[in-house]
Amino acid sequence: MNTAVINIKVNPELKAQAKNLAEELGFSLSSLVNACLKQMVRSRTVNFSVREEPSDYMIKMLAKSDKDIKAGRVSPAFSNAKDAIAWLNSPEKKHASKV
Repeated sequence: MNTAVINIKVNPELKAQAKNLAEELGFSLSSLVNACLKQMVRSRTVNFSVREEPSDYMIKMLAKSDKDIKAGRVSPAFSNAKDAIAWLNSPEKKHASKV
């Protein structure tokens, strides 16, 4: 099989993590990169999947968002721009933003 070399710059920690994961799955990093490239060419798309579990950062931000909602620091849903502008200009909104 003829092969070509692709040189790419990658964070060393990322490369090590990817190599370890590939080995855990029973593959070489090279074979996974080849499979990814073949899939991309075949489908003419690039797919990324989201982790099934949220990251620590996302958990922290969701908790902060929940506190903001409970404290009333978020806007309600609006069906049109006129209602949104009226809410932004309302005395209650101005008072809440100073808290």
